[in-house]
Amino acid sequence: MDHNKLALPVGTTLDRFIMRKQEDFPYATGELSQLLRDIALATKIVNREINRSGLIDIAGAYGNRNVQGEEQQKLDVIANIRFIRALRNGGEVCTIISEEDEEMIQTGNVQGKYVVAIDPLDGSSNIDVNVSIGTIFSIYRRVSPTGNEGAEQDCLQSGTNQVAAGYVIYGPSTMMVYTTGNGVNGFTYEPSLGEFFLSHPQITTPKTGAIYSLNEGNSDHFSEAMTAYVAHCKQQGYSARYIGSLVADFHRNLLKGGIYIYPATKTAPSGKLRLMYECNALAFIVEQAGGKSSDGRSRTMELEPKGMHDRCPFFIGSTELVEKAEEFMAREYTAATAAALS
Repeated sequence: MDHNKLALPVGTTLDRFIMRKQEDFPYATGELSQLLRDIALATKIVNREINRSGLIDIAGAYGNRNVQGEEQQKLDVIANIRFIRALRNGGEVCTIISEEDEEMIQTGNVQGKYVVAIDPLDGSSNIDVNVSIGTIFSIYRRVSPTGNEGAEQDCLQSGTNQVAAGYVIYGPSTMMVYTTGNGVNGFTYEPSLGEFFLSHPQITTPKTGAIYSLNEGNSDHFSEAMTAYVAHCKQQGYSARYIGSLVADFHRNLLKGGIYIYPATKTAPSGKLRLMYECNALAFIVEQAGGKSSDGRSRTMELEPKGMHDRCPFFIGSTELVEKAEEFMAREYTAATAAALS
């Protein structure tokens, strides 16, 4: 037997990949690499908790509501604790913005050079029915002087200032996908070894697609332009695919081509999704993969946040599909402007 077949390589681990990529930055000192490892560690712990949630009574509602007014699940709380603890103990982060906390979280690491915005467990209400869920994170360099706690100005940066962003999808297999501004790479978790391995190098998203993802249950509250765009998708023969977990819907469209939409509605004129720890992170990823993200008129990453929990309309995915949606939104904006001036 060929000896080479007896010891086939298992692939490139996330740790090794991060170290190699650090060499691409001549002034890198290792803090960002360590920060990404800290997030990966917390991800492994959360993945374990999710996989055994039905066995140890940690599924279901926790009994409280978060700052968004949404009912917290027990795993929301667990994931929030795990990520905050990992980031605090890692020492590289001065401040954290979390979906689950109203105020910014000071880690006590006054020399920390980074700020992390995170949705610890997106789509957690789907846990009880065994549907894919995720984690979304965004990393910024602090702009205030080190030696003090993080300041509000560190937390309210536009998405163009991100130095890294990523998401984790907990599904049939667990994957971590991230970018540091030099392309997008995906890693699949191998539980028997406890390691993430490079499985999707240099992800690129198709320029177009035939999938549209949005909650049509809100259609009575759509604007005329949004209703017209949905009709256009149907006329084109696009498939409607909506899971209700942002990470899962985004991940599918990133790989297959398509558009995910959570628009402004009459009942939510600012949209529903949060700019700092949901939209900016995924916008950075999709742009690095060759796609596009918008609020219907403006590039997502150029939106200026006024609060840590700001919301925005969200159109993200294949470039051609997002640009077509923007055309429909622009018609409505032009009509509204003309009416206001008449």
